[in-house]
Amino acid sequence: MKRTSFKMFLKPGCEKEYERRHAEIWPELKKMLKDQGVSDYSIFWDKDTNILFAVQKESGAGSSQDMGDNPIVQKWWDYMADIMEVNEDNSPVSIPLQEVFYME
Repeated sequence: MKRTSFKMFLKPGCEKEYERRHAEIWPELKKMLKDQGVSDYSIFWDKDTNILFAVQKESGAGSSQDMGDNPIVQKWWDYMADIMEVNEDNSPVSIPLQEVFYME
């Protein structure tokens, strides 16, 4: 199983809304991610920079950030676009991070 991480950028003042939307994550999105092999998915928020730090395990072909051709993912991106920094297609601006240390 592979572990990946990436960072995204939350717009100022949108912290509570971001948490609320993720607390109510769509069942079809959650199922699709799991079916594609994404598990143990966490997102952390750095309140000083508004950077979101995500980490996930993958047993499939790629991370959640590689599923942009899926209509459910595209709909989620559109839903989140008003509170995050996004690209032209509403995908979140996402920067992969290199792992430099891991302790099991």
